[in-house]
Amino acid sequence: MNTAKQVIVIIEDDPQIGRFLRTSLCAHGFQLFIAETGERGLLEISMRKPDLVVLDLGLPQMDGITVISKVREWSNLPIIVLSARSQESDKVLALDTGADDYLTKPFSIGELLARIRVSLRHSAQVAGDGVGALFCSGDLRVDLSRRSVHVNDKEIHLTPIEYRLLTVLIRNFGKVVTHRQLLLHVWGPTYVEHAHYVRIYMGQLRQKLEMDPAHPRYLLTEAGIGYRFADIGL
Repeated sequence: MNTAKQVIVIIEDDPQIGRFLRTSLCAHGFQLFIAETGERGLLEISMRKPDLVVLDLGLPQMDGITVISKVREWSNLPIIVLSARSQESDKVLALDTGADDYLTKPFSIGELLARIRVSLRHSAQVAGDGVGALFCSGDLRVDLSRRSVHVNDKEIHLTPIEYRLLTVLIRNFGKVVTHRQLLLHVWGPTYVEHAHYVRIYMGQLRQKLEMDPAHPRYLLTEAGIGYRFADIGL
């Protein structure tokens, strides 16, 4: 019995990169559709109903940020930005607009495949009603129904803000969550300019949850952008 291939739409105006992605991703079992403009990309997404989109930002006519914004009007489809733009401001804008991940060119196909796998796992989890009542990763266990947190079977006391910060990251595990998104969901809209709040409470969380807070396994920093809860499995 044949298993249906997962579908990826690539929106990229560089034919050479498009060919490289087609060859590489098809070799790993994906079905690829490529569009060279934002408008054509939106049409391909509508027609193909893909599992994931890989998107360049510097597109002719309609840029990638506009594409992300338009897709987010009707879909939570995973979007990975693949762009030569390496400024933190570009990354933050794309992620705040609704991209799930951001990879800069030049890139390795191995890293892109890893990011694709993480995004697809997260998407499947969300489709199954999100993170379950019990979230486990490594030696960390979070019971979302009981609001309890254990590390190596030892219960860890978190303050209400620490707990909210942790659960926002868990519900987006494997994804980059920007400072602004964390401030909005944990503290509220009047605090979105107070990025130091996130740094302070993230430091406290690491002290409580990480074996070595200076070299965290779970709560990873995306420099200048935000944080990611690492998808390290059990």
